[in-house]
Amino acid sequence: MAIQSINPANGELLRSFAPLTGDTLQRKIDLAAKTFLAYRQTPLEHRTLWMRKMAAILEHERDEFASLMTAEMGKPFKAAQQEVAKCAVACRYYAENAARMLADQPVATEAASSFTRPQPLGVVLAVMPWNFPFWQVFRFLAPALMAGNVGLLKHASNVPQTALEIEAIVRRAGFPRGVFQTLLIGSSQVEEVLGHPAIAAVTLTGSDDAGRAVAAQAGYLIKKSVLELGGSDPFIVMPSADIAAAVKTAVRARCINNGQSCIAAKRFIVADEIFDDFAQRFTDGMDRLIVGNPMSEDTDVGPLATPAIMDELHAQVQRSLQAGATLLTGGEKLMGKGNYYEPTVLVAPPAALVQQPSAEDRAATAVFREEMFGPVAVLYRAANIEHALALANDSSFGLGAAAWTRDPGEQQRFIQELEAGSVFINAMVASDPRLPFGGIKNSGYGRELSSVGMLEFMNLKTIVVA
Repeated sequence: MAIQSINPANGELLRSFAPLTGDTLQRKIDLAAKTFLAYRQTPLEHRTLWMRKMAAILEHERDEFASLMTAEMGKPFKAAQQEVAKCAVACRYYAENAARMLADQPVATEAASSFTRPQPLGVVLAVMPWNFPFWQVFRFLAPALMAGNVGLLKHASNVPQTALEIEAIVRRAGFPRGVFQTLLIGSSQVEEVLGHPAIAAVTLTGSDDAGRAVAAQAGYLIKKSVLELGGSDPFIVMPSADIAAAVKTAVRARCINNGQSCIAAKRFIVADEIFDDFAQRFTDGMDRLIVGNPMSEDTDVGPLATPAIMDELHAQVQRSLQAGATLLTGGEKLMGKGNYYEPTVLVAPPAALVQQPSAEDRAATAVFREEMFGPVAVLYRAANIEHALALANDSSFGLGAAAWTRDPGEQQRFIQELEAGSVFINAMVASDPRLPFGGIKNSGYGRELSSVGMLEFMNLKTIVVA
């Protein structure tokens, strides 16, 4: 089956590619393995120079790369520009800090000398998603290449041009041939590649089903894996919060990247005494969003990436209404060409608010514990902080969480008790090259970014000299 690039704004076929097979695929894997043997010995100063050059390319050609992303997966052009710029920041961060991260770490023992030394594992397979087609790759690529690993990218099949462009950027920056290669293959071929003896580790960002499949194989093969999977992030608002700031951030947090983000706020848990005020302001904010051509500077929400994603989102909205949710705004596909969906606000029914639901109630409200990938928000009414925490943690996911309160005691409770890889107080959940990023529960394991992310694909070798 061909790998196709289709513009989600109008359904136009942009390009079509035949997937790699047989000897062609084998040669790319062999090249990666051979390249690693030499590349791991490359002086860090050389890698630093190439990484800085890559940052400069991203900055100087930002608009061209942003246009490509927008054409392939529909994110608003201004958001795509910001994504490219963030990739450049990550490249510069690792160029400036890799020497510190990779330095020997002395440990006091009875020996004459004892320390740890991180060393690269080898060829890392990166299975990446379409929603942030540059950032998801660069947050793996920058630390992996600076550490001396080499990468093979299996990108999402709807962004093949972006995948090839990223490989070209790496080569233009000066990195040796074979250090980073794109594999235009289908999902069914991941098992074959991961099973190749040359592959040392795998990182995957995607659905929990994809994560289970890759983790099972990696576990059987005893290969290191890092998973960043789905999320159904809570956004909690307590009575002491700055309501105006919370509402403004909530609208952005729900609809960033057209609502297609693992760390987008999806469940809005609001204290009962301010619920009506928040709901009205939030709904007004969602209604003011401009849905349209993603290349327009005025557009807030562009098309969803594929027709299947739009259809699944609409089905979830319909099931929510059947389960008793109240529709405040939206709830429909937009007519005409393109995968456009109205910004939508739902209010969860009483059955979804029970702290210890019966099996019957839990089954009837299952849709409210699913991840909705698009501009659809669900509001929950919380009686108090205990109820808010119970609702927030009643999820199989544990990626990020945001809590809005000016009460120091409440802040500490949210920091301590929210079950998530990241907790943001009075701010929107976001990734930052300086901070570890990842989740717990069905949101995956392992961390990306910061020194922690770099060390995920390294052998932390213990050295003792008597």
